[in-house]
Amino acid sequence: MMKMTRRMLMAAVATVPLMAGSAWAEGLITVIVNDPANPYWFTEGEVAKATAEELGYTANVAAHRGDTNTESTLIDTAITNQSVAIILDPANADGSVGAVQKAVDAGIPVFLVNAEINQEGLAKAQLVSNNAQGAALGAQAWVEAMGEEGGQFVELFGAPSDNNAQTRSNGFETVLSQYPEFEKVGQEVANWDRTQGYQRMQSLLQANPDVTGVISGNDEMALGAIAALKEAGRLDQVTVGGFDGSPDAVEAVRAGEMAYTVLQPVAIFAEEAVRQADNFIKTGETGADSEKQLFDCLLITPENVDSYSAPFVLDQ
Repeated sequence: MMKMTRRMLMAAVATVPLMAGSAWAEGLITVIVNDPANPYWFTEGEVAKATAEELGYTANVAAHRGDTNTESTLIDTAITNQSVAIILDPANADGSVGAVQKAVDAGIPVFLVNAEINQEGLAKAQLVSNNAQGAALGAQAWVEAMGEEGGQFVELFGAPSDNNAQTRSNGFETVLSQYPEFEKVGQEVANWDRTQGYQRMQSLLQANPDVTGVISGNDEMALGAIAALKEAGRLDQVTVGGFDGSPDAVEAVRAGEMAYTVLQPVAIFAEEAVRQADNFIKTGETGADSEKQLFDCLLITPENVDSYSAPFVLDQ
C-alpha cells in the first residue's frame, strides 16, 4: 500500500524525473483520470504516476472530466506519443468502449481503474472498488446512525453514465428495504458534484421538510448536502452518510457532521493497475486471475477516524 500524503505525492512527482535518463526509462505510461479537482481522482492519478516512475517509466496524467470526446482525444495523444500502456478511469460505461478499442487496435494495453466499461475482453484489467459490498457496509452504518425510530430520508445519486452510481444505489436499497421504518421520499441525481449536491439538497428539503436522513453515492454530494443543511439550520436533525473516504469527508466525520464515509481503496488499486501493466509489458501477462478485479471498501466512523493516515488510506 502506498501511504502517501498529497505533499509526498507532489514531491515524488517533482523529484523522480530528475533521476530518469534514456537508459533508465522504459517508455511512457499515460494515466487518464476524470477530474483531478476531486481529491479522489487526484489521488488516483498521482499514485499511478508515482508508481510508474518508481518502476522506471516516464508518466503523465491527463483528465477527460467526464467528456468522451476529450477522452478520445487523449487516447489519440497517448497513441501518438507511443505509450507502452494506458491507465484509464473511463468516462462512460458505454461511451468509452470505442476509445479503449482504439488504443487496443494501436497495440497499447489498457488498464481500467475505478469504473468499468460494458464490454469485457478489451482492457487487460478492470480494477474497481467492490461497490456493492461498500454500499451495503455504508447502508448498515446509516441505519445504525439513524436509530430505531426510523424516519424519512433522501438519496443523492451519482452520474448515471457511471455504473458505480447504480450499483451503489442498488446496494443501499438491498439493505434499506429490510427496514420499513425508513421511508425514502426523494432521490436526485447530483453527478458526484459538491455544488450539485448542495443544490439538489436545497430542493429536496423544500419538498420534504421532515427529512431526517441523507444517504449519498459519494462524499462530494454528501458534503454539498451538509452545506445546504447547515444553511437551513437542520444539520443537527439530519443524519448524512458518504462514500469515498475523501479527506474532507473524514474531517466531517471527525467534526460530527457526517455519520460515516465508505473508503474506496483507490490508492491501492491505482498502484496495482500500474504494477499489472508493468508485468504485462515484461511478460505478456497481468499476473491477475481475471480481468475484472474487486477491492473491498472500508468503513470510516468516529471510532476509527484517527487511523486515517493519508488520503484514502486507513491503517488497520
